[in-house]
Amino acid sequence: MGDVAKDLTAGTVGGVAQLVVGHPFDTIKVKLQSQPASLPGQPPKYTGAMDAVRQTVASEGPRGLYKGMGAPLATVAAFNAVLFTVRGQMEAFLRSEAGVPLTVPQQVVCGAGAGVAVSFLACPTELIKCRLQAQSSATGAGAVKYGGPIDVAKHVLSEAGAKGLLKGIGPTLAREVPGNAAMFGVYELVKQYLAGGQDTSTLGRGSLILAGGLAGASFWGAVYPTDVVKSVIQIDDFKNPKYSGSINAFKKILATEGVKGLYKGFGPAMARSVPANAACFLAYELTRSSLG
Repeated sequence: MGDVAKDLTAGTVGGVAQLVVGHPFDTIKVKLQSQPASLPGQPPKYTGAMDAVRQTVASEGPRGLYKGMGAPLATVAAFNAVLFTVRGQMEAFLRSEAGVPLTVPQQVVCGAGAGVAVSFLACPTELIKCRLQAQSSATGAGAVKYGGPIDVAKHVLSEAGAKGLLKGIGPTLAREVPGNAAMFGVYELVKQYLAGGQDTSTLGRGSLILAGGLAGASFWGAVYPTDVVKSVIQIDDFKNPKYSGSINAFKKILATEGVKGLYKGFGPAMARSVPANAACFLAYELTRSSLG
């Protein structure tokens, strides 16, 4: 089995593990990001993450937390397969000689390169996912515009053509490139620290879970405001847009809600990224080593 096939397989398994652990947190993150600004003197629809969980489970049952999971389940496997495969190919390209581990700066470069590749997969997928997740909070309980992922795609194509699916590609790149650079850099840094100068391939599961969790946290810590901008751009109306572009959205959020507006949903994003990325990296490493 070649390296590409191993990375594809291990990346896919890692992606599925990541999604099962992380999707409920993601649903809450998008609900908080997309809730309309409350009127003066009125409480917001959700007072916080736990309140959003309570309301979602009360109105839709536990399955409501897994809403919109169909599209990412199909694509998160592909997303991680591409992410880890491109990273693997860049590692091979940068490696001076066989068997020599890459330095932390080299892993940062590999992560950035992989981030460019996955942005073009992430953008249309997340556009569909955000529109599905946001519709219950944006339109009120009664009006549901989309029947499912395929329906969203049809609406977008009819309203804006194929380029409509790449709405938000700017903030997606601004999230994935530095985010993955930070994530893979921190993952390598923590592994090297825990290995104490020894070979990192001998690290146990606990160490990989810790390294993966910290790597995931560093991804969101580095780029969170760009994700908020991406979410509002992607759920914006095509015909009468509220924002003319990413910079405009950034300025408007800052003007109306202050800096905290750029960190809406940060709690659930961080709460998710640690266990979800720990699960992803652990599943990736275990699958990769079981393939020899």
